[in-house]
Amino acid sequence: MTTPTFENYREKLTAILREAFEERKFDQLKSDFGALGESNADKKSSLDQVFRDVLLKDHSDDVKAIEDFITFSTHAARADMVSVTIPVILLGDVFDAVTLDECEKLFTYVENNVAVWKEEIFFTPCKNNILRMCNDLLRRLSRSQNTVFCGRILLFLAKFFPFSERSGLNIVSEFNLENLTEYSADGKNENLAGDSVETQVQIDYNLYCKFWALQDFFRNPNQCYNKVQWKTFVSHTSSVLAAFKGFKLEEPREGGSREKPDQMDVDEAEVRDFLDPDKGVQHFFAKFLTNPKLLALQLSDSNFRRSVLVQFLIIFHYLPSQVKFKMEVYTLGQSQVDWLKETEAQVYRLLDETPPNGTKFSKSVQHMLQREEMWNNWKNDGCKEFQRPDPHPSDTGKVTSSQRKYKRLLGDSIKEATKHGKFYMGNPELTKLWNLCPDNLQACKGSDRNFLPSLESYLENPKDKSDPSYEWRALRLMARQSPHFFTLFNTPSYKVSDYLESVRKKIQKDRNEIKAEPMEEVLPVVVEQIETDNFADDQMEADLLKTEQLTPEDKNTHKPNMITSDQLQELAPIIGAEWKKLANKLGYRSDEILFFETENPTPSSQCHAMLQIWFDDDMDASLDNLAYILEGLGMLESSDTVKKFIGNSD
Repeated sequence: MTTPTFENYREKLTAILREAFEERKFDQLKSDFGALGESNADKKSSLDQVFRDVLLKDHSDDVKAIEDFITFSTHAARADMVSVTIPVILLGDVFDAVTLDECEKLFTYVENNVAVWKEEIFFTPCKNNILRMCNDLLRRLSRSQNTVFCGRILLFLAKFFPFSERSGLNIVSEFNLENLTEYSADGKNENLAGDSVETQVQIDYNLYCKFWALQDFFRNPNQCYNKVQWKTFVSHTSSVLAAFKGFKLEEPREGGSREKPDQMDVDEAEVRDFLDPDKGVQHFFAKFLTNPKLLALQLSDSNFRRSVLVQFLIIFHYLPSQVKFKMEVYTLGQSQVDWLKETEAQVYRLLDETPPNGTKFSKSVQHMLQREEMWNNWKNDGCKEFQRPDPHPSDTGKVTSSQRKYKRLLGDSIKEATKHGKFYMGNPELTKLWNLCPDNLQACKGSDRNFLPSLESYLENPKDKSDPSYEWRALRLMARQSPHFFTLFNTPSYKVSDYLESVRKKIQKDRNEIKAEPMEEVLPVVVEQIETDNFADDQMEADLLKTEQLTPEDKNTHKPNMITSDQLQELAPIIGAEWKKLANKLGYRSDEILFFETENPTPSSQCHAMLQIWFDDDMDASLDNLAYILEGLGMLESSDTVKKFIGNSD
């Protein structure tokens, strides 16, 4: 019996593969492949070739079928039926056989399966094939016409290869010297701005030549280490930056450029317009045109200006930096370094002035160059591989059998704590907190929870007796601690400050009498005095209503989210006539509401006075609580205004 040859296997496997793939049944392919006999090199290599033949003959014009077929081949590679490199070889064959448009569609499959290519079984054998496949694609593509596709390929390679992969690194810091910028070398020294562009600088052929000659220095910065070339670079740079400085750009306006949106971030709007082909506003090109007649228009283009200024920053960043493979003669003098720093600051100022969002763009570029310095240091250190640090044995969370301890049940811990009159909360800090005092209500009544001063000390040391805020607090404190609050006040002036002074004198007098007489004699006198006092509440309210308007300035800076005077002026008219409903919710009594209503002529001023005192006097007063209360009362416009204040403060 003769052993089947490569060609025999090839014919049989072609029919088997076509039948199995048509039904999308990999198990059928696997069983038929195993039925051909013992595994040998001829059978495996035959299936490799059959995959390539069937793909190009049957499915080269259908992207979806190609993707399914390559997925089929990855299953075969995992089952050791074909070489592990076959899926990538198939991709390379297809990319060579189809158009660039189909290549771009098929590359989406490559991007989506980057995790597959990074598997241990595929990465090492296939990484060179993938790199070769991508480089072949890049050679076919135009950097100016297929810019996006080229970028996708480079991003895929960055995701596929680890940072330390040397094939993706410019180890010796070489420059792309083939990137030449051609421009007109002969012309007349005439004004290139024309009559349609108003500028403060002369845009002539001399400036045109200096401008585009700088591209050769950007292409090969090492020229700047030559003294003659350095003088040329400094001269051209000074002329170009002076032209930028004298040619100011304005914010985009309607008609010439896009109008700055009010409700959308500018960057988002730019991306939206760029992706919408119907708008035709902006497009990206890999290289700019060098026609002399376009220079004036290019100088008025913010994207063009940003590209050139960023090129300056890149070369300024490179020239004084320490690069491992830079020649020893490539050094700058102190005067040259000083010029670079001064000019770099000038470039950043020009970027700040370039709309839109100049300052934001400038900070982003500065941040990227700082990160570039980190990568440069990493390359100088030999491109060390990034590895996660080994976890400390104590951080692994694994406990050996000898270290295992008996863990007490939660129910047993609670019973034990209850038995001794304690609480067990399952957390050490919570358990400690709940056991500070067995009775929580009693703990709330403790002397350390009383933050109110005594009436006597408050009246004896006033900061400003005429301050409405002081008067209001003194009255509230008197209502809590002294019976003198309910006595009739008949002073003609009806000033609260005079009333408080009289109360202070009465308290001082009572204290002196108590010190002079025994307690058993003083007590009946005090009781009698209280009983004979005239509790004329209505008269007292009338006296209080004639006092000055209580609108203290916001002085409680210790409380979070306090309202400012400007915010209060804006919010009060919005609440308007509904302020009484809010006052009831905040806990003000009818007599207090009547006080605000009598002392202030308009609903807006009444609301202003009420809110001012609430924020000054109530410890729970904050913008967050006010927004929550207004929303619960259905006053949505007022609630939204307060939320806007909170957002601005954040």
